[in-house]
Amino acid sequence: MARTMWDSSVGKKTVMAVSGLIMLLYLVAHMIGNLKIYFGAGEFNHYAHWLRTVGEPFMHYEWTLWLIRIVLVVAVVAHATSAYQLSRRDIKARPDKYVHKKPRAGYATRTMRWGGVILGLFIVWHILDLTTGTVHSGGFQEGHPYQNVVDTFSTWYGNVVYIVAMLALGLHIRHGFWSAAQTLGVGSRRRDRALKTLANVLALLLTAGFIAVPVGVMTGVVS
Repeated sequence: MARTMWDSSVGKKTVMAVSGLIMLLYLVAHMIGNLKIYFGAGEFNHYAHWLRTVGEPFMHYEWTLWLIRIVLVVAVVAHATSAYQLSRRDIKARPDKYVHKKPRAGYATRTMRWGGVILGLFIVWHILDLTTGTVHSGGFQEGHPYQNVVDTFSTWYGNVVYIVAMLALGLHIRHGFWSAAQTLGVGSRRRDRALKTLANVLALLLTAGFIAVPVGVMTGVVS
């Protein structure tokens, strides 16, 4: 039954919607945590340490964090896979008359497609920069996330990469949230305006909240 559902377009759209909402919940929590950087190094580093001790003593050190990471990886892979397969299915379903004349994709479709690619590349860079320190500038300091964040956003390219990705994220959420609501049966003609307003508010708050961190470093408020 699960296989049959996955093979259907409705099933893939449902997977996209559910995985997208899981990631959205994480993003809200992640943004709130990021803003703790405005309370100083002690507060921010303490928060980063707390993430590794959540659930103790029932959960071992970092087990909860790794559980969250695994759920996120599954959500990202499921979201990207279903999006790709739906896109390929849509292309194959086009009439033969489009073989020599490719129709232009709509604004929302292009935004979601390229936004997804940008965000995928950003996730890889973000992990290599602030989690493993592989591409980090200024010397990665294990256990000192506050200083690592300041180092990243003290470079022009760190700011450019992050801000561009957050703008793409905002557009992705703006279109994706409403689409997910329709897929899960929450949307209706009566609720349409409210859902679009909520999507716009979420996109704006998350974009502004994430961008506030590099802006704080650039302006010297966070140093």
